[in-house]
Amino acid sequence: MDGSGTGDRAIDAAPAGVPWDGQSRILTVGEVTRRLRDAIRADPDLRDVWVEGEVGRVTVSAAGHAYFTLKDERGVLECVAFARELAASPFEPRTGLRVVAHGRIDVYEQQGRVQLYVDAIRPSGFGDLALRFEALKAQLASEGLFDARSKRALPTRPGRIAVVTSPQGAVWHDIRNVIARRWPLAELVLVPCLVQGAAAPPTIVAAFRAIAELADGDRPAVVLLARGGGTLEDLWAFNDESVVRAVAACLVPVVSGVGHEIDVTLVDFAADVRAPTPSAAAELVVPDRAEILAALDVIAVGLRRAARGRMATSSAALAGERRALVRVGPLAQLDFARERAGGLLDRLAGAAHDAVAGRRAVVARSGQSMHGSALRRIASGRASLDAAVAALAALDPDATLARGYAIVRRSRDGRIVRDPADVAPGEPLAVRVALGAFDAVAGREPA
Repeated sequence: MDGSGTGDRAIDAAPAGVPWDGQSRILTVGEVTRRLRDAIRADPDLRDVWVEGEVGRVTVSAAGHAYFTLKDERGVLECVAFARELAASPFEPRTGLRVVAHGRIDVYEQQGRVQLYVDAIRPSGFGDLALRFEALKAQLASEGLFDARSKRALPTRPGRIAVVTSPQGAVWHDIRNVIARRWPLAELVLVPCLVQGAAAPPTIVAAFRAIAELADGDRPAVVLLARGGGTLEDLWAFNDESVVRAVAACLVPVVSGVGHEIDVTLVDFAADVRAPTPSAAAELVVPDRAEILAALDVIAVGLRRAARGRMATSSAALAGERRALVRVGPLAQLDFARERAGGLLDRLAGAAHDAVAGRRAVVARSGQSMHGSALRRIASGRASLDAAVAALAALDPDATLARGYAIVRRSRDGRIVRDPADVAPGEPLAVRVALGAFDAVAGREPA
């Protein structure tokens, strides 16, 4: 071998099976890697490329750079994401995830490795809003804002309920109807806010701040945060960090009724209870008065049964005492026993009467409340019926005829005439007006 130290090399004998003509130039490893680098850099498609694949092994250096592989059924690609790009990305590569990575293909000459230099990475199929949602969810979860151990139970019979929603739209109307039907004893307090757009988050935070500033006696027992369904963009106000923190910091339990059942927002995780719809949220915060009345009836039956049992036991004891006195004989003991038995019966009857009277009063109050609610619903239904009757009267064709209009039909087939071209001059017609009908003949169209 020539020891001249130049880039050119000569060999004394060719490897077995590989003919060498003695004139071909032998390249160094560095020359090969440089040629590969230059060829790759000359391809503009490889300087701005998106690559989709499954993340393989991931290694993070002490400097914060991430080294990983992307693979599919046909190959493996080495990747590197430097610390600066990772810090700006809402998503980090994790083994087993399918991702889409953006960057440039280049050669790391020191190791002769072709790799993708990544400057952006996101889950396959995710949009920017979904990425922001997942990143903020992970951050707030790490702070403990979604901890299940911090969730509070809802009051069973709330006296005051705050509803944080827009005063416009159907949500506020639906919530009022549900509460009035199920538990009319509750007081509803509307805390208005915007529920969509960039201006909505500050108003929602202000609503929770207003609730927190109420005195203890005025503060609601539970807060209902509600909005109808929509797209991810429509509901984005409920993924705002300030709104989520306001919900988590609320002094009383919060029920989230945002969107439809398939919609998920970050306030669902921060609230104490998540409901699939605003109406379902309203049902969750109050009991059903029909169930309460049924329970009271069961209690009243049990009290009456217990009173009869105690009275029967006392009567049996009294009869035993009477028989014993008869055997003993002294009238004084008999009088004493009668007096004692009378006292026992009086106390027992009084206790039973008070208990039944108390339950009867509860049932009576509930009945009065239901009666008043029923009257209001009947009045509302009657008003709706009157409005429908008026609307129907306005559409009555006889009313139209009464204003001077007429219906003209061709006598031969009864078809209504809407165009003068539909009849011939002299053709017989039937004309109907408000007070009757008469025959007519079509004239000639004026010239």
